[in-house]
Amino acid sequence: MLLVTFACGVGPAQAAFPGAYAPMTVEPHIVDGVHTFDLRSAQARARREKKSLYVYLGAHNCPYCRKYEAFLAAHQSALVAHFAKDYIVVDLRGDLRATDKRVMIRTESLNLPYTAFQTAIGDERTRVLTYPTVWLLTPDAKPLMQMPSGAGTFETVPEQLEILRLVN
Repeated sequence: MLLVTFACGVGPAQAAFPGAYAPMTVEPHIVDGVHTFDLRSAQARARREKKSLYVYLGAHNCPYCRKYEAFLAAHQSALVAHFAKDYIVVDLRGDLRATDKRVMIRTESLNLPYTAFQTAIGDERTRVLTYPTVWLLTPDAKPLMQMPSGAGTFETVPEQLEILRLVN
């Protein structure tokens, strides 16, 4: 499992995980202000392709998300093959106005608000919704590793590759 917080400067206004990574986009189903992200089709695909999930919860109005997405775009020649080898990238399209109680994560076995989802998958870090958030999960939505968070995370290609290789 992975929750990553990026606390860096503002990057270009790109509003999604870069297309070169072939992300599977999941738009939220919104009812009464609750944004539900359904991972079940991504889980089924990961199982079929014998891959893990790189789940990215970004927000169209998040400057830190833009910075990370710009980093990925700038380094796609060094990173795309490493993502594609073992992961299905799942791009959850969030909104900064959606608080932790208004973001639901649905898997084949869970349908929980953000913080309860974190607890259920064993995330040991803060229970505050932070954009962007990334989890590395098995097709059964089990965490692959406890992820780092905070400023400076994923700012270099070697750091990103360590995460993809599950190096703690």
